[in-house]
Amino acid sequence: MKYALLAALALTLAACSKNIDTMDAVKQGVIRDIPKDINLGGMDVNVVSVSFRGKEADAVVTFAPKGGPPMMNMKYVMERKGDEWHIKSRASGATAHAATDPTQGGASAPGAPAALPPGHPTGPAPAAGEAPKGADLPSGHPPLGK
Repeated sequence: MKYALLAALALTLAACSKNIDTMDAVKQGVIRDIPKDINLGGMDVNVVSVSFRGKEADAVVTFAPKGGPPMMNMKYVMERKGDEWHIKSRASGATAHAATDPTQGGASAPGAPAALPPGHPTGPAPAAGEAPKGADLPSGHPPLGK
């Protein structure tokens, strides 16, 4: 009788546990764990994809100005703590301005971020300490590589 009561109690508790393997639960965890000095009130935060692995999950999250196009993708490793997801670490592979094609001198999609400023370098990065070809340093700027 004692074991039957314990088994029934265990089943009841298991049935009451909250299923948090959802994109919304991951989004709430990201929003809660982002540093407080970042104004998320002016941003749209969207979970693009999540891969759940028991007590961990890999999430791709986009950040955009309210009503605007996504400006940055972040990859997070999330960790389940009780009935909540928390950011465990930021994974490599975050990208900013994903919708911009600088080689075309402007945005590649309607509503995408604006074109690069005139004269902005678009080719391969210069060698360390070397200024981009055709670029002049602002007045008073110290020489590069010194």
